[in-house]
Amino acid sequence: QVQLVESGGGLVQPGGSLRLSCAASGSIFRFYTIAWYRQASGKQRELVAQISSGGNTNYADSVKGRFAISRDNVKNTVYLQMNSLKSEDTAVYYCNAMGSIWPWGQGTQVTVSS
Repeated sequence: QVQLVESGGGLVQPGGSLRLSCAASGSIFRFYTIAWYRQASGKQRELVAQISSGGNTNYADSVKGRFAISRDNVKNTVYLQMNSLKSEDTAVYYCNAMGSIWPWGQGTQVTVSS
């Protein structure tokens, strides 16, 4: 079974940048569309960005032009480069295959605050 480990979160000022990583066990990772989700306090988990096995990407309107998702299938890792961060980006960020078919990792906290 695939295990997911997210990292790279932290406290950043508005306008700053962070790069999140999602490391997965298991070689099947490379065959799946992988997504980043986020869950702000008191809100439902939402889809932020996704990347297909071939590298096609899609983004939520709220992050389009600011976030970039990429993947390294050799390292079984997906990244989320987040630029021009806003306070409303504050959340716990998770990765999973589309459809959330694997057990959730612990997530990584992103806090955007001055």
